[in-house]
Order: sequence, then structure tokens, then C-alpha cells
Amino acid sequence: MDKNSQNTRKEALLRITDRSNDKKLEWNGTSSSVFGCNTFNDQVMRERLPKDVYLKLVDTIKAGAKLDMSVATEVAHAMKEWALSKGVTHFTHWFQPQTGLTAEKHDAFLEMDSDGVVLERFRGNQLVQGEPDASSFPSGGRRTTFEARGYTMWDPSSPAFIVEGPKGGILCIPSVFISYHGEALDKKTPLLRSMEAINKSALKVLRLFGNDKATRVITTIGTEQEYFLIDKLFYTLRPDLQITGRTLVGAKPPKGQQMEDHYFGSIKERVLAFMQDSEYELYKLGVPAKTRHNEVAPHQYEIAPIYAEANVGSDRNQMIMEVLSKTANRHGLALLLHEKPFAGVNGSGKHNNWSMEDSEGNNLLDPGKTPEQNLQFLVFLVSVLRAVHQYGDLLRATVASAANDHRLGANEAPPAIMSVFLGKQLNTILDDIKAGRSSKAVEDFVIDLRVSALPKIMRDNTDRNRTSPFAFTGAKFEFRAIGSSASVSQSNTVLSSAVAESIELILRDINEKVKGGESLNVAVLSILQKYVTETEPIRFEGNNYSEDWAKEAEKRKLPNVKRTGYALDALVAPKNRKMLIETGAYMEEELESRYITKLEQYIKTLEIEADTFCELINTKILPAAFAYQTSLAAGIDVLNRLPESCKVSVPATQIELLKKVTENIEALQTGCSTLKKKVAAGMAMEHNLPKAAKYFSDEVVDLLETIRQPADNLETLIDDDLWPLPKYSEMLFIM
Repeated sequence: MDKNSQNTRKEALLRITDRSNDKKLEWNGTSSSVFGCNTFNDQVMRERLPKDVYLKLVDTIKAGAKLDMSVATEVAHAMKEWALSKGVTHFTHWFQPQTGLTAEKHDAFLEMDSDGVVLERFRGNQLVQGEPDASSFPSGGRRTTFEARGYTMWDPSSPAFIVEGPKGGILCIPSVFISYHGEALDKKTPLLRSMEAINKSALKVLRLFGNDKATRVITTIGTEQEYFLIDKLFYTLRPDLQITGRTLVGAKPPKGQQMEDHYFGSIKERVLAFMQDSEYELYKLGVPAKTRHNEVAPHQYEIAPIYAEANVGSDRNQMIMEVLSKTANRHGLALLLHEKPFAGVNGSGKHNNWSMEDSEGNNLLDPGKTPEQNLQFLVFLVSVLRAVHQYGDLLRATVASAANDHRLGANEAPPAIMSVFLGKQLNTILDDIKAGRSSKAVEDFVIDLRVSALPKIMRDNTDRNRTSPFAFTGAKFEFRAIGSSASVSQSNTVLSSAVAESIELILRDINEKVKGGESLNVAVLSILQKYVTETEPIRFEGNNYSEDWAKEAEKRKLPNVKRTGYALDALVAPKNRKMLIETGAYMEEELESRYITKLEQYIKTLEIEADTFCELINTKILPAAFAYQTSLAAGIDVLNRLPESCKVSVPATQIELLKKVTENIEALQTGCSTLKKKVAAGMAMEHNLPKAAKYFSDEVVDLLETIRQPADNLETLIDDDLWPLPKYSEMLFIM
């Protein structure tokens, strides 16, 4: 084994302890002084657009009016002038393909006229439409290499922004991405369609209850983002982290998170500098980062913005991930967004806070002080319950990935069983509706700690159930199952579409009752009783992590699909396909495309993990193990060769240690051989992706976890100076 390679980990440890030259934050301004300065926001549009153009654009953004091309021409000119004033040289249509990441192709404003004079131009048609190569993005077989044409189209409802570069900025124009034939190739187009479905359905409810003022209903989201940080030097010494995003080997450290001392703990100065720098960059981009704190696991953190319209919130979440990653790199840190980067400690997710709001600013999921009398609220509430009850399997499919399978149900995240937590008050009201009883709201509860210096506080209507995948947390639902690296778009698309369908069904039934002569209130309560009874199995107030709940959920006929290879089938199940197509979120071929794409991504992820694991074993761990094995054997041999005059018996512990090292070496070699054969057999099924995905779920996932054990054993046995990889105790506790 190369002597120099033995010391790289030790050298990294020495360098990490000397951080005197770390980048220090130099920003001393206020949040409001820089907020949105790199965003083509409402204030900039007011200043730079003619009034009539501005009003037409606002009508497009807020009321969904069709965009006039003459407006686009004026906006493009104003956008270009604003961007040039900030040192911008290029523009790009910024979009979200099915990779789950963002994509961009930069074009210069530079053009040449017929006389060869250089000009800086940006036309309306360039703003509205771009043309990236569509064949090189995941499409589920919808596009081939010789069918390369695709289009990006400006989404006016999400503001353009400037990303600062080392030699000039880039104007980023949030866009959708479609094929030559008009099929959505991205995650945003279906989200926008689902928002339209909610708008149409929810407005009918408002009209039913006499609200003629509201002109639009929007879905809103606030996405809490969890992540890990480790020193970049450790990251560069871990090929598994670099390639797969998670540690494929690593022994459990003496201390993990069992002391529960990291959550909401004091933030280390180096991390705080990173957070403040990230927030500064986000504020310039108009992203209202609100909350920061230490999460449960060591070196795990969270950032949360103020809620926004769903498509804007989705864009902002992508921007947050990108800004965090770039900022971490500048601070000598590595950002880990994998759902389970370290075995045995909590993984990371996104908490997607979902609600509906009308154009007057009223939250439609706000129960008010007397929710039992608020029939409009109850219609929306029961519509959400019906959506989760009917399409829980589909919601599970939207959060399915090889990475998230490690996290769901692991006493750190909700299980794969979709259930809803409502809290005592709302449950009591629904139980009363089911039984046909009149209901009375629980009085506001004042918490008085009987300490004169402390104020009295009001208790919320519901406690917080951190184990529930879908919990009502006061005027919103928190969907906690989305993985930390995932786009939130598809989950919100499915949720909004399912709620829109449920609203339509409930409205249809109410209208039939009213036509039959019943008063509106009687009709509403009668139909609510029907759907409250139907959706009762989805309501659960207890510990979602418990084995008892898994057994109870099975009795309630709630699906519990633990592996992605099986969960993805829900994307194309007949009832789910019917709902998504009829609500307009997807076309038939778009659904099939996403199903195939997700299957491919799942299979390829596990194939990459398997290949990376075996390479790591063969090039890092086995050489260290062989070196230590040789050292042990040489020591035993020296003792055995001693002259009779000074002969000593070889300690049994020394022989036993050599035996353990040898056994684990053999187990690793055998395990890697078996793993390669399993992966090859799975890849041979590529003509049948559903079958291949299930094979990988059954044969590869558990095998990867099993055969890492000998490697983890060796880490605890081999001389520390020989071990080549940064250990958990170092990555999770040294910063």
C-alpha cells in the first residue's frame, strides 16, 4: 500500500483544525436593503415598464390572462436594460427537467447588424421561447437522438433573476420545457396545470357560499429544507459521497445523535458564517429565507422560506439548494442533500407546507374560531382528506426514490403509509358530523406558567404530530415525506390535482341535494357526513413509527409500499391515471414518460451504488486490510521464530484478531462478487423496466446493506493509521 495514501486522511484532519484563513462574511447590511435587488420583481417592473404594459403583465401573472406578444417585446427590452445595468452579459431559460435538478443554456445579448456593428439585443420572441436540445434529457423514451427539438417557454408568474458570475451575471428566466409535439418534459408544466385545476374547483366553492369578490384561488407552499454539512477535505476523500451522495461504508461512531444535544443547539461560528452568506445570496434573489437552525443529527441543519404561490415556491426551493451548494463550496464545506448520507443517524427531508388562498388574501384552510360552523372550511378540509385517502399510493409514488427508501419509516421520517393527523378539535368535529350530532368548538386554551415575569400564551388548536406524513398544523397541511434532494413539483402536482377532483365530486353531490329541495346547509352537512365516513381510515392521531400502526393500517386497507421498485406502479394505476388526465395535470404519454424515467433513475442509482461500493472495497478498503493482515501475520511469525531461550506463546487475542480480519476480507470479496452478479442479472432485464426495478428492490438493496458490514467491521479492527477513509466520528463532529 502506498505510504502517501495512508496519510491523506491524517493530513486532512490536521488541515481541518487550522481554519485561520476561512472566508469571513463581510456583509453588514439589513435583509431589506438587499432583498430582491437581483430580481425583476414588481417594483422593477413598475419603474421600467410603460403603465399599460405593466398592467397587462400583472393581469397575466395574477389573473392568468393570455400573454400578448407586444407586451413580451416591451418586457424583454426593459429586462435587458435592467440586466445590463447590473453587469449581465448573458441570458438563459432556467427550467426543471425530469432530472430533478435545474437546467440552463446561456446566450449572449450580443448580436451583429448587417454592417458588422456589435449590438446588445433581447427580443420578445427570445424572452418567450428558447430551444434547448430535448433528446439529451430524461423523457421516458418520448424523445430520441434524431428528434432533438424541444422548447422552453417563459413562465411570467415566476420572476426572472440574476445569478452573479465571476465575470458578469446571467439573467435567468423561469420557464417550462416541452417537446416539439407539445408534451411536457419538465416538472413545472404539470404543476401549473394542477394549480389551474384547483383554481377552477375552489372558486366554485367560494361562489356556493356567496363569495363573489374572489377572482382566483392559488395553492401555496412553504418548503423547509434539511441538509448536512461536512468539511470539503473529508468529502474529497470519500468517493462514495462524491459519486452516490451517501456513505456506502462507515462504522457506527461511539457517539451519534443519542445525546439529543444538536437539535436547536448553538450554531457553530463556521456554520453560521455559511448560513449568513447563503441568506445574503438568497435575499438578493428575492428568496425570503426566514428560519435557520440545527437539526437532529450532528452537522445537520435546516433552512425555511416564507410561503409562496406553489410554482414560485418550487422555483425558490431549487434556488435554495443551488445557493447552499455554491456557498458551501466557498466556505470549504460540502453540502449533502442525500436523504440518508450516514447510516444510523437521521436523514434529511423536505416539509412541504401546503394550503390554498384566494385573491383577497384569505387562507381557505383557516378553521377560524368556530370551525364547526365554517361549512366552507369543512368542505375544503374534507376534500383534502378524500384526496389523501383515495390517492395515498400515488402520493407515496411521488416521493419514491432509492435514497428516500432509506429514510421513510426509520424513526426519523414518516412511514410509507399515508395517513392524516388533524388534532383533537377537528377530529371531534368530524366525528360529530359523522354521528349527526351538533358540534361545539373547544374554547381557546390559555397556558399560564404561574411565573409573574412570564406572559400567558394561547395554545394552538392542534398539537404537532412529528411522525405523521400528512399533518394539519393550523391553516395548512404539512406533507413530510418528500426527500431532501427531490423537487417538490410532482408531489404538489398530484396533491393539488387530487384535491381539485375531490372538490368537484363533493360539489356535485351538494348541488344534487340542493336541486332535490334541501337547503344549502343541510345539503352540505349531509354530503360531508358521507365523505367523513368514507375517509375515516386515513385519520390517525398516534405514533406512525410504531409496529402497531403498521398492523392497524393493514386492517384499514391502507397501502404500505416500502420499496420504490413497487411504489412507482401507482403512477400508472388506472384510477390514478384517470384522475391525473381528467384534471388536466398530465397527458397519457406524459404519465408513461415519468413512470419510465423514474424506473430508469431507480435502477441506475442502485447500479451506480453497487459499482461504487465494489470499487471502494477493491481500491481503498482491501488494500488497507491486506496491509494490516500482513502486519499481524508478520508479528505472529516473529514470535513463532524466537529462539527457544526466549520463546513466548503467541497471544490468543492476536491470533483471533488476524482471524477476524481474514474472515471479513473473505466476506467482502465474496459479497462483491455476488453483488456484481445480481446487478448484471438485473440490468439484463432492461427490456422490462418494471420487472427490473422490482428485482433491484428485492435482490440488491438489502444485499448492499448486508455486505457493507464486513467493511464496517474492518474499520473497527484495522490500525487507525492505515484506514484510508474519513470516519463517521470525524465527518460528523469535526468542522
